[in-house]
Amino acid sequence: MRFLVEIRVDFPPDLRDPSSERRGKILAAELDRGLELRRDGVIEHIWRVPGALHNFGVWQAADATALHEAISSLPAFPWIEARVTPLADHPIEIELGS
Repeated sequence: MRFLVEIRVDFPPDLRDPSSERRGKILAAELDRGLELRRDGVIEHIWRVPGALHNFGVWQAADATALHEAISSLPAFPWIEARVTPLADHPIEIELGS
């Protein structure tokens, strides 16, 4: 099942400074975990919103519970607001075999 996932990271004041060592470690771990999810096919596509800790992606999971487990495995999860929209195939895509 595919989902459109919008993720915003809202760090607390002590993690908002881009030079914060802890913030840097969290974001590095976030990138590593995101790459794992992308390589595993959980994240099919992902785009960032310039100038913000905000992204949109198409994620693949067996069901909503599996999707939640994937999102909650992200190191920044304590500060994440995720909006999830389940997706269904459109007749045009079915017709074109996409």
